[in-house]
This record gives sequence, structure tokens and C-alpha cells, in this order.
Amino acid sequence: MRIKSLLVALVMAMTCFVTLAVTPVETLADLKQRIAPDKRTAVWDVKATQQAGNWVIAGTVGTQAQKKAILAAMLKAGYNYTEKITVLEDAIPAARKWALVKLSIATLRTEPKHSAEMATQGIMGAPVKVLEKSGEWYRVQMADDYIAYVPESSLAFKTEAQMKAWRKAERYIVTAYDSRLVTEPHGDLTVSDLVMGNILEVKAKQGGWLKLATPDGRVGWVDGADLAELSQWSQQGFSAAQLEKTARRMMGSSYLWGGTTTKVTDCSGLTKVCYLSNGIILQRDASQQALTGKIFKRGTDWHQYETGDLLFFGNEKTGRVTHVGLYLRDGKYIHCSGQVKINSLDPKASDYPYLYSPLSASRIKGMVGTRGITALKNHPWYF
Repeated sequence: MRIKSLLVALVMAMTCFVTLAVTPVETLADLKQRIAPDKRTAVWDVKATQQAGNWVIAGTVGTQAQKKAILAAMLKAGYNYTEKITVLEDAIPAARKWALVKLSIATLRTEPKHSAEMATQGIMGAPVKVLEKSGEWYRVQMADDYIAYVPESSLAFKTEAQMKAWRKAERYIVTAYDSRLVTEPHGDLTVSDLVMGNILEVKAKQGGWLKLATPDGRVGWVDGADLAELSQWSQQGFSAAQLEKTARRMMGSSYLWGGTTTKVTDCSGLTKVCYLSNGIILQRDASQQALTGKIFKRGTDWHQYETGDLLFFGNEKTGRVTHVGLYLRDGKYIHCSGQVKINSLDPKASDYPYLYSPLSASRIKGMVGTRGITALKNHPWYF
């Protein structure tokens, strides 16, 4: 009787195993979680369905690498299937697979239309990978992996060869809060406005002025005091003082959803601008930044924070991050909420705000090169 019971249990266990066997649907779900978990940074809309007893793997991905990963996983699992996967980058002509932002500030949106929500901003000389064309709009991926739509009029398209030449060219980055490209040294006729982080190619030097070219070939002059040679500038080490200097320079400036420049920012845009001034590329959104660096959990004594640490606020019940600030010292932090301002973590302080204590904090110092924190000098799109 006991043996019979054991046999019955074994058969039931085997039945459960068969029932729970991995299917192409589950394989794709696992692959998406590992390769493209965030729709803000990856195009992945692939489904597995059964048609007449055969599996069909169909949908859209952004890159050939993603498609190859799917096919490799299906092959390894031994599935019989029909593949109908569209790769966005395959449809882009070679002459338009890359682009540089040609305006001092370009607006990128969540959909290919001017009335859509602003997702982020790009600045002059920022390289982007082109994924898809939709009328006058292009879906592009930025150096921080963020994906959004930008109008054709904001881009200077480049071939792979032209991008390689650009990476080797002598380039200068705007280090001043803002500046201008003018028609002649000491002149007042503007070719383009400029903001911190803009990158241009040098054509000539005259006294303390540099003749520079925008990505679309416009030429003008900039006071050398507003610039730094890009390759040298990018070698700077971590500097909490630089982060604080940039943040304080923006005190009082307005909040703009999607803003990521010295003119206007949102909360995570402010931290991105501060860190870019120190040669470090952060992720776009606060919820993304919260998953990077050395993480301090909720309840950490604020006396343990250092200048430059990121503080994350949000829903205390769900843990959802909706806001970020940059820690200064003595319980003070600077953030953009309505405007760039300073508040305190100390409940006894007069500038203790409604945000209360942070859900978590992240230390970027010592973590450059880890996931989501990239030194510009090591980013292959720039060098």
C-alpha cells in the first residue's frame, strides 16, 4: 500500500512538472526581463502565440542583438517555431543610423508629435542612435540609453565613418553656464546660443577666442574662457565641489517636466546636469537613478550622507520613487520642485519640507563604471 501511494505521488509530481514546463511565452518573458526590462531604454514588443499547433514568434525589437538573443534562446530550448520579428534599426539607411543634436537644446517627446509629453532634452553635440523614422520624427536612443522621439530639424545625420571622424576630431565642450557662438571675436551677432555641455569642433584659434563648428556646419566664435578641450576635460576625477557649484548656479531656475539643461530642468534633470558637469552620465529618470550606485536604504541616518549623494523621495507605502535631490551637507539638499531650491532633512529645521525623509539614497562617488553610471570619457559614442 505504501509503495502504491509513493507511485501515485511520483506520477502526480511528473504530471505537475509537465504542466509547468517552460513555454516560448515564458522564455520570452524571462528574456525580456533580463535584456529589456525598461521600455524607456529598450524597444521590445515580441509575443509567442500558437497557430495551427505551431509556435509563432512575432513582433518588434530595436536591435539585431536583441533578435539574435531571442533566436538563440529558442534554439537552445529546442522549440519548433516560425519567426516574424522586425528589427527597427535594419530599416534605417546607413547615412542616417547616427546623428548629433545640432541645436543648443533639442526637445524629445514620448510620441512623434509636438503635442506629446516632453520626455527629455538633448544638447548640441550629443550623439544619438537612430532607431525609427516616423514622418518628420525620429525615434532615437541617447547615450544614457533613454529612447524618445525628436524632430528631424533638431538633428545632423551622420554615417558610421563620419561618427568615427567626429570622435577623433579636436572638440571643445561648453563649461560656462551659458554662452554664445558669434560671427566674429567680441562680436554681437549670434550664430547660436550655447549651454553647458554643448560640444563643437574647433576650426581655428585667435587670441583667447576659438572658431568652432556646430554638428550641422554652422561656424562662429566663442570666448575660450567658456570652453574646455573635450578629451582633457573628460579626464577630471570625481568632484563634489563641482557638483555643488553647478547645482547652486541653477538656484531659482524654473521646473520643467522633461528638462535636462542649465536653462530649465525637472528633478532628475538637475542631478543629470550636475553630474554631466563632472563628466559623468547618469540615467534619465529618478526611478532609474535610484537603482544605481551604492544604495542606502530608507531610515539611514542623514549624518551618513556625503555631498553629491542622491536622495530619493516618493510614496512611502508603495516605495515608488517620484523625486530626487542632491545632498549638500549638514542635512541640506538641493532639488528642483517648482524651482531649484534648498531644503533640509532635519525635522527641526525651518526649511524642512513636505517631502520628509527619503525612501533611499545612492552614492555615485566610487561607483562610476557600474550599471547606469558612465564616465563620458569611457562612453564609446563619444570617444
